[in-house]
Amino acid sequence: MVSVRGHYGAWAVALAVLAFLLLFLVIPVAQVIYVAFQHPNTGAFTFVNFVDFFRNALFRESFFNSLYVASMSVVVATLFAVPLAYFTTRFDFGAAALIQTLGVIPLIMPPFVGAVAMQMIFGANGSINLLLDEYFGFTIPFMEGLNGVILVQSIHYFPFILINLAASLQNIDRSMEEAAQNLGAHGFRLFRRIVFPLAMPGYAAGAALVFLKVFDDLGTPLLLNVNNMLAPQAYLRISSIGINDPMGYVISVILVAFSLFALWVSFFLTRGRDYAMVEKGGGGLGRRELGPLGRLGAWLVVLLILLIVLTPHIGLLLLSFGTIWSFSVLPDGYTLAHYEEVFSTALPYVRNTVLYAGLAALLDVVLATAIAYIVWRTDVPGRRILDYLGTAAVAIPGVVLGIGYLRVFHELPVPFVGTPLASWWVIIVVALTVRRLPYALRACTAALQQVSVSLEEAAFNLGAKRLRTVRRIVVPLMAGGIMAGFVTAFATAAVELSATIMLVARESDAPVAYGIYVYMQTAAGRGPGAALGVLAVVMVGVATYLSHRFVERGRRVEEADRRLAVAQGA
Repeated sequence: MVSVRGHYGAWAVALAVLAFLLLFLVIPVAQVIYVAFQHPNTGAFTFVNFVDFFRNALFRESFFNSLYVASMSVVVATLFAVPLAYFTTRFDFGAAALIQTLGVIPLIMPPFVGAVAMQMIFGANGSINLLLDEYFGFTIPFMEGLNGVILVQSIHYFPFILINLAASLQNIDRSMEEAAQNLGAHGFRLFRRIVFPLAMPGYAAGAALVFLKVFDDLGTPLLLNVNNMLAPQAYLRISSIGINDPMGYVISVILVAFSLFALWVSFFLTRGRDYAMVEKGGGGLGRRELGPLGRLGAWLVVLLILLIVLTPHIGLLLLSFGTIWSFSVLPDGYTLAHYEEVFSTALPYVRNTVLYAGLAALLDVVLATAIAYIVWRTDVPGRRILDYLGTAAVAIPGVVLGIGYLRVFHELPVPFVGTPLASWWVIIVVALTVRRLPYALRACTAALQQVSVSLEEAAFNLGAKRLRTVRRIVVPLMAGGIMAGFVTAFATAAVELSATIMLVARESDAPVAYGIYVYMQTAAGRGPGAALGVLAVVMVGVATYLSHRFVERGRRVEEADRRLAVAQGA
């Protein structure tokens, strides 16, 4: 660690970052919590708002519905993720990389974008049920009520479990499986007693993210017209009754509490247990060969799962080109009119999205780089607080942050603008910045940890000042991580709905996510909404691809440097 005693620049940067996080994260969330415990008439501390909440039948139903949907989404997501992760990491699948890549694609599409497309395929009058009714005489309520939310959310978020579980499975020590097999454990018993427990850290991390994301998601229930859940109720209370309604704040506190609870459960499931590997990355018994029947069965399972999880993309594409799609297996015809309408009327949504997400991503990497450097390269007292606050944003639902901003900044005028901060488009950028900061922070921290302190010390010894050292040495060496953080923040901010739907004061300020939501409210708007959704998916897909390219480029450069160092040492 490089000392900063007597260096006021690092202190100034740390205080500036802390001020930003306090103003736009801590204070709004604290205000939400404070109002939830405030008596609506006297202003005194009270639990009466929470008592009123649980006395209300609709709120009780919403509470248990949210718990049920989040829990069942974890279960269904597990059913999708475990076979894909297990087959592609334990057996000799020639297309393992392709399968895992296709399995991650659902993350590219925000769940609310594919919700309507899923209705067209799995709904009561969707393609699947029309075929089932015609050939077998029955239908299945895939998308009825809460079932629809569970199916859409499970398909979208299961890659969190897939990615983390696959990584854990690849790190299992082969000797442990060999010992279990020598003792007679095979097949499902080997998986249940040895493999899966050893991969529990990865599974728990992914499952916690699924629960957290589903529990506080707003867009999917709204688009599926399922309002008896907590996040939609918070939005509807604030948007219809106003920011003084205490129930919106009570719901927000419950959302935050259960988001933190999901993270705690993830930690609790792995606490006090030893998952250490003697041979890290041993990959178990290696990629084992399957017999003909085993290979056929595995491929059928994998293809069925991939077909299901890629359905939203297929449905969205068909809907964007379809003329009329009602009570039919496929659209009656195909047209480019929806895209023509989008390009003629909806481009302001795209421009706003590029502006908001670009500014938010830029602020994120600046803040993330500053936090990472202060935490890992300085001895500023209390520096870890910046890391904790920057990471804590992942547990704050977007609807809670939006409500907090409306409460704190609704009467704060912006000089020379003539509008309160809560109604100015800049507040959307701020919300996106705070929401996506954890992603950029992890990328920048990882990049900084790969930069040797000795390089900075050498620069200091040659007379370079700290600012010049950071600008000329540290930042260029972190470029891959910084760019990956930027692209990740941009891609996820571009389709954020939970916070932006609360903060859009004028339609001219609305981003793509809000535009899709507006289009999808009517049957006539579904085609253009789907076309706009395809554009959003393309934006996110390109950004995700660029992120992977930068990461891979950084790895290749690092590997080349390592080989050069070995050659020089030899």
